[in-house]
Amino acid sequence: METVAEKNVVIKSILGGWSLYRELNVNDLTVFNEALNGLVGVKYTPQLVSTQIVAGENYKFKCLAQPSVIEMTQYEAIIHIFKPLSGMPFITHITSF
Repeated sequence: METVAEKNVVIKSILGGWSLYRELNVNDLTVFNEALNGLVGVKYTPQLVSTQIVAGENYKFKCLAQPSVIEMTQYEAIIHIFKPLSGMPFITHITSF
C-alpha cells in the first residue's frame, strides 16, 4: 500500500504531469531570474513553484506582484516559464488573480 509521500513521488515522476507547489530551490530561482531579466513595470517575488517535465521543463511560479506605479496595490500572479532542453528560459504568459 502506498503512503501519501510515495504517491507524491509517483505524481512528480509522471511525464507531462504537474508537481505539487513547493518551496523554490536554487535552480528554480535561477530559471525565474533568467526568464524575467529585463522585465520592467512590475516587481515579481516568487513564493512557490510547480514544475512539469516535457521536452524541456515548464514552471508555474506563484508570485507577489508589485507594480512600479505608486498608486497601484500589490497583487498575486502566476508566471508560466518554459525552459527548453538547450537555451534560455522564457516567459510564456502571466496570469494575475
